[in-house]
Amino acid sequence: MAVLIQEEDFDLSDELKLLKAGKGDAGAIISFIGTVRGDKSLRALELEHYPNMTLSSLEEIQDKAISRWKLIDVRIIHRFGYLSLGEQIMMVAVASQHRREAFEAADYIMDFLKSRAPFWKKEHSDTGSTWVDANPEDEKSLARW
Repeated sequence: MAVLIQEEDFDLSDELKLLKAGKGDAGAIISFIGTVRGDKSLRALELEHYPNMTLSSLEEIQDKAISRWKLIDVRIIHRFGYLSLGEQIMMVAVASQHRREAFEAADYIMDFLKSRAPFWKKEHSDTGSTWVDANPEDEKSLARW
C-alpha cells in the first residue's frame, strides 16, 4: 500500500510493477490516470496543498477502501505544482482477486479524491489565473457510496 504526493511525474509501468510484485493472488489490477485537460484558453493547472494534511486525507481514503473491499494492494499518487496540458496529475491503481472489487474500489477512491483531497487548484489561461471552485457534480458522486 502506498500513498505518494509528489511534484515529479511518474511512470505507470513502473508503478504497476511495484503493485504486482510478489502478489500472485491478484486476479485483477485496475489503474486510472488523471491528466490536465483544457479548453481553448487553459494553459496550465497549478495545485497547492499542506503536506501532512493532504497525506493524512489520502491515507484515510485508501484505508476506507481497504476496509470496504478485499484489496491486495493500492497505490495512489497525486502530484502538485505547475502542470501543463496533457501532464499526469494523479494515479490510482488497485489489485484484488476479482475484477468487480478492483473496479469498485478504484471508482470509490477516485470519487473521494475528487471531492475530499485537500488540494487547491488554480487555472492559468490566456486571460489570467483563477482559483477553481468545488464542482457540485463531484459531491453528487459521493451519494452512491
